[in-house]
Order: sequence, then C-alpha cells, then structure tokens
Amino acid sequence: MKAISVSLRAPAAGRTFDLAEHGPLLADLTARAIIVVLFSLMAVRFASDFVATGRVTGLFLLLSETLVVVLTMMRRSAATVDRSLRARVLTSVSTLGPPLLAPAAVAMVPEALTIALSCAGLSVVIAGKMTLGRSFALLPANRGVVSSGVYGIVRHPIYMGYLITHVAFLAANPSLWNVVALLAADTALLARAVCEEKTLALDPKYREYQTRVRWRVAPGLF
Repeated sequence: MKAISVSLRAPAAGRTFDLAEHGPLLADLTARAIIVVLFSLMAVRFASDFVATGRVTGLFLLLSETLVVVLTMMRRSAATVDRSLRARVLTSVSTLGPPLLAPAAVAMVPEALTIALSCAGLSVVIAGKMTLGRSFALLPANRGVVSSGVYGIVRHPIYMGYLITHVAFLAANPSLWNVVALLAADTALLARAVCEEKTLALDPKYREYQTRVRWRVAPGLF
C-alpha cells in the first residue's frame, strides 16, 4: 500500500488585502449586519410594548420592516448600482429612521383608526415588495425594471406604503423623538426616490415606463 502525502502550501508572502476588490462586498455585508441588529432592537422594543399595553399598531410597522430585512438578504445582484456619497447618505437616513422609533405613552387617536391606516399602508408595502421580489434594493440600483401590479399606479408604491404606515404610527405614538426621526427618514426617502430614478433612467425600458406612469410616490402630489 502506497503512503499518501498531503502538501499544504502557505499563502504567498507579502500578499495584501485588495480593498478595491473586496471593499464593496465588505460594505454590503456591513450594511446587512447593521440592518439586522437595528431591526432586532426594534423588535424587542415593540414586542415589549405589545406585552405591556396590548397595542398592535407598532407591530404593523415591525412587520413592514421585517420585509426589508428578508428581501435585503435575498436580493439579486444589480446591473448598475449608485455608490455615490449622496446615495449612501439618503439610503442610510431613510433606512435607519424606522428602527430608531420608540413606543409612546399616549395615542392621539383611537387605535382602531391607526390599525386601519396601518393595514392600508402595509397592504401597499406588501403588494409592492411581493411584485418587486428579489429586485428589491437599498442603494439605488437597477436589478430589473418592474412595471406590473401596483407599479402601474406609482413608480415607488413601497415608499407610498411606508408614508401611510408612518403617519399611522405617529398618530398612535406621538413624541418629539418619533416626529424628528420620521421627518428626517421620510424626507430622505423622497429624495432617495429621485436619486434612484437617475440610476434607473439609464435603462431605456425604465424611461419608457416613466412616460406611462407619471407619479413617483403620491398620485397628483409627487
């Protein structure tokens, strides 16, 4: 019987980490990790509030953000990605706002109304995200042009759903902290929609889609 020898070769001396090659991957992994951590903290806050008070409006917002985490983990690679500083700042502010929200002691309106509004907004978010599927992205990117379903009404229906659920959440949890966090997040969200379209409009298919669907987020307004 012949002996079998195994040779282990050490990495070449002087080999350095190529930031240009691995930087985007590290940035993507870091972004995903931050989202998961912030979402986990948000889940603890709103679950604790539900146990203590029985209020469910915050859980609707939590469900919406769950979809963000899931689809971020499952997204497909993009043909074009905007990695500019402006895109990163707008994405960060609009994404980090909701996970920083906190339950408030007293609601402004009956919870039945905020639940109904949350359901309406969440339905739009779910319809948009299910239509978008793995084309969902955080940074402005072209992962394929989607124009069916709710995308035949506005070009960014998910953002419209976010705004509706955010209004419902503020009505149920009014506080200066929540107002500031969502005002910053939603302002960045609308600016992000404009930023995204600069990337998407590089695709002739998207430019044709823009001519068919006029409004970005709110029909008749924006």
